Amino acid sequence: MKHWVILSLLLISVLSLSACETVKGMGRDIHNTGKALEEIVSE
Repeated sequence: MKHWVILSLLLISVLSLSACETVKGMGRDIHNTGKALEEIVSE
């Protein structure tokens, strides 16, 4: 189950990064993805 969640988050992050218009937005997306992955791993 966790593998599907991680895979889904990675897919969402790739789609989000492709939609970013600024470097600042890309940094925010990467940061948010990292936080989400940390929460999954800590469960």
